[in-house]
Amino acid sequence: MAATIATEAPASAAKPWYRVLYVQVLIAILLGALVGWLWPTLATNDWIKALGDGFIKLIKMVIAPIIFCTVVSGISHIQDAKKVGRIGVKALIYFEIVSTFALMIGLIVGNVVRPGHGFGGSMANAQAVAGYAKQAEAQKSVDFFLHIIPDTVVGAFAQGEILQVLLFSILFGFALMGLGERGHTIRAFIDDAAHAIFGVIAIVMKVAPIGAFGAMAFTIGKFGTGAILNLIGLIATFYVTAALFVFVVLGVIARIVGFSILKFLAYIKDELLIVLGTSSSESALPSLMEKLERLGCSKSVVGLVVPTGYSFNLDGTNIYMTLATLFIAQALGFDLTFGQQLTILLVAMLTSKGASGITGAGFITLAATLAVVDPRLVPGMAILLGIDKFMSECRALTNLCGNGVACVVVSWWEGELNKEKLHANLNKQVDPSDVETALTTG
Repeated sequence: MAATIATEAPASAAKPWYRVLYVQVLIAILLGALVGWLWPTLATNDWIKALGDGFIKLIKMVIAPIIFCTVVSGISHIQDAKKVGRIGVKALIYFEIVSTFALMIGLIVGNVVRPGHGFGGSMANAQAVAGYAKQAEAQKSVDFFLHIIPDTVVGAFAQGEILQVLLFSILFGFALMGLGERGHTIRAFIDDAAHAIFGVIAIVMKVAPIGAFGAMAFTIGKFGTGAILNLIGLIATFYVTAALFVFVVLGVIARIVGFSILKFLAYIKDELLIVLGTSSSESALPSLMEKLERLGCSKSVVGLVVPTGYSFNLDGTNIYMTLATLFIAQALGFDLTFGQQLTILLVAMLTSKGASGITGAGFITLAATLAVVDPRLVPGMAILLGIDKFMSECRALTNLCGNGVACVVVSWWEGELNKEKLHANLNKQVDPSDVETALTTG
C-alpha cells in the first residue's frame, strides 16, 4: 500500500490548481457571498437556492447505502462478535467524555466573556420560536429510542434515517457473520457495491463548487450582513470557542494518539469547505468515511463510529447550546445559579442526542434545554433567530472535526490504526473528486 501511495502523490501534485477541489469550493464560496451581497434579489431566486439544495440531496442520496455497505462489510469480516460490541462501547465512552468537555468550554467562555451582558435585543420574533419549542417538547427520550427502530427497512432507507439504517446494518452484519462461508457471495457483492457507491460519491463531489456557490449566495442574499453585524459579538465568541475546542481539546487528543490536528484538518480541507458552503455536515459524511479508511482506520471502526457520531458526538452543537443558553439568560437579565448551569450540562447531554436527525436540530435542542433550565428563557431564542444560519456553519464544521478525530482515536484504542498509512496520508494531498484515486485507495 505504501508503494501505491508513493506513486499517487506525484499525480496529485501535478494537478493544475484550478482543478483541485478545495480551491474550486473556496472560490465558489467567495463568489456566492459576493453575489448575495451585491445582488440579493438574484441570490434569493429559487434556482440559485436549488443549486445548494440539489447538491445536498445528491449527497444524502448515497448516505444510506454507503453506511449499509460499510457497516455490513466491516462486521461480516470480523470473526469475533464481541469485537463489534467492544468498538461500540469505546466509541460511546469517548463521545460522552469529549462532549462533556465541549459543554464545559461553552459554559466557561460564556461566564468569562458574558456576550449577552447589556444586550438590548428585540423580542419581535418571539412567535417564530414557537414551532421549534413544540418540536423540542415532542422529541422525548422514549420517542428517540423508539424512533431508532424503523417501521420498515425500506422506509428507513427511503427517508434517510441514519440511526435506523445503522441499526438494520448492524443486525444484517451479525447475521451475515453467522453464515460463515455460505455468506461469502453476499459479502463479496456488498464489498463491490461499496466501491461502486464511492465512485458515485466521487462523481457527485465534482459539482460541490456549484452547490457551495448556490448555498452561500442564497444565505447572504436572504439574511444579509445586517443580522451578522447586530450580533457580531456572540458570533465571534462562538467561533473562537469552537476553534479553542478544536485546536486545544482535539489537538491534545490527537497528540496523544500521535498525529497533528493541523495536518488532519489540512487532510480533510475539502470536506470542511463543502460543509462551510452548505452548512450541512451530512454533505461531507460519505467522503469523510472514505478518507478515514484511506488514512489507516479499519473499515469496521469507520463504519460504526462515524455514523453513530453524527447522532451522539455533536461537539459543535454542545458548545452552541451552553454558550447560547448563557447568552440568552444574560441578555434577558437572568443570573443563572451554579445549580442551573449544572442542569444545562446534564440536560444538554440528553437533548443533543434526542433531536438528532431533525431539521434545525441545533435550534430545537436549544429550545429543549431552555425549557428545562427556566421556561422564561425560551422566548429569548428570538434574539438568535436571525443569525442561527450563520452559527449553524460553525456547528457543522466542529461536528465534522470531532467525528473525524473520534474515528482515528477509537481505531488507535482498538489497536487497528495503521500508523504508517496515517503519517503517509497526512503528509500528502489527495483529491477525493478523482474517481480513479477514490476507487483504488478506498
